[in-house]
Amino acid sequence: MTLSDPASHLMYGRPIEILLVEDNRDEASLTMETLSEGRVRNRVSLVEDGVDAITFLRREGRFANAPRPDLILLDLNLPRKNGREVLAEIKQDPGLKRIPVIILSSSSAQDDVLATYNLHANCYIAKPLDLDDFIAAVRKVEDFWIAFVKLPAA
Repeated sequence: MTLSDPASHLMYGRPIEILLVEDNRDEASLTMETLSEGRVRNRVSLVEDGVDAITFLRREGRFANAPRPDLILLDLNLPRKNGREVLAEIKQDPGLKRIPVIILSSSSAQDDVLATYNLHANCYIAKPLDLDDFIAAVRKVEDFWIAFVKLPAA
């Protein structure tokens, strides 16, 4: 990569802040590991349920010093508050609605896809069951959403 590459400022500047909202520890670990091996500097914060996701985003309580994410990776099937509810709150909040939200779900049901796009999800990815395919999907997220797309400033 040269300094003229689109992602070069990401490698040498501030890391991309990613909020991963995932209750499956194995999938969370695999996602975080894959992103840490990527070519774009990033810092991933993990929360395991929908209530903590909203608390994190609003920087309340124990998350008072949380970084503002540049990108959110959101599972749909979460405890305490599901991903649809979290997505709806994010997209209704004037201070959060511009943060791109990528749905990473084990569901490929058309109802889930339509519902999340109706709530203004930026992308829907059905999690592949195969380990190598899952890693490849996370790398594609990095390639497109982190290295290629111009994310909104905080």
